[in-house]
Amino acid sequence: MGLFERYLSLWVGLGIVAGIVLGSLAPGVFSSLAAIEYAQVNLVVAVLIWLMIYPMMVQIDFSSLKDVGKKPKGLMLTLVINWLVKPFSMAVIGWLFFRVLFADWVDPQSATEYIAGMILLGAAPCTAMVFIWSQLTKGDPNYTLVQVSINDVIMVFAFAPITALLLGISDIQVPWETLLLSLGLYVVLPLIAGALTRQRLDRAEDHTRLAAFVARLKPWSIVGLLATVVLLFGFQAETILAQPLIILLIAIPLLLQTYGIFFITYVAARGLRLPHSVAAPACLIGTSNFFELAVAVAISLFGLHSGAALATVVGVLVEVPVMLSLVWLLNRNRSQFS
Repeated sequence: MGLFERYLSLWVGLGIVAGIVLGSLAPGVFSSLAAIEYAQVNLVVAVLIWLMIYPMMVQIDFSSLKDVGKKPKGLMLTLVINWLVKPFSMAVIGWLFFRVLFADWVDPQSATEYIAGMILLGAAPCTAMVFIWSQLTKGDPNYTLVQVSINDVIMVFAFAPITALLLGISDIQVPWETLLLSLGLYVVLPLIAGALTRQRLDRAEDHTRLAAFVARLKPWSIVGLLATVVLLFGFQAETILAQPLIILLIAIPLLLQTYGIFFITYVAARGLRLPHSVAAPACLIGTSNFFELAVAVAISLFGLHSGAALATVVGVLVEVPVMLSLVWLLNRNRSQFS
């Protein structure tokens, strides 16, 4: 394990601090970067995420995808957690905290919006970032691709009905441009680029040139992750500094939901005797969120400065540190899986 990976949590921590400091000192710069977007997808962040995902995509062996069906338990676990557990547990936890535990600190209207933002996060399982988390746990890249792809297909049809049910709103408008552009930028294009790269480098099928190329790309993948952290926290620096208590109140139930879902998936994966290379991506895709979609829908339904939008942004802020802690936990307990 290289220097970057060994101390990744430290680098991310420094990236968080750097983002907040730079965002507060030069808000105009970050506002300009935040404005480089299309269909509410920030193109600068998209490039950095693409940089993270591309090395993972190069490792996908399409000839092995046919064998994924021989291990259906991991895929079924992911689908059950993502679509039958996670959205509903998020709604319950949001209601418990903002209607009961935090009722004295938050007015009813804000509480409603915070719960709505949490529900939007819970109903949008991760797509792009799960590739980097899977790579850090040495997850099976072929299996990860199938998990992400099937969840993306389901999300196209299930996201609107589930959020409408839980929010009590019958006219949920899914921003299709955001959804389709995100899937294209974060899954389809890097997948095609990875396949073409693999085909060109691995013509001899001895994997030598391919392995050397992936090794050279790996540090850039980590650089992309750290740059993304700096940007995300830089974008929200003023909000974090202006409303630290509200950020904390929203972060607490989100953290409980994240670790709770991970624990459920982790225990189930062990009970199903899944190999670590399948269990790790299953745990991580069920735990993380498709925050681009959640933020876009929150803004379109409730407004840019709403509590729902703020809650989805807090989800973005806690995602990277929390997921790194789960990556560490999965790697530490690798021997517990078959």
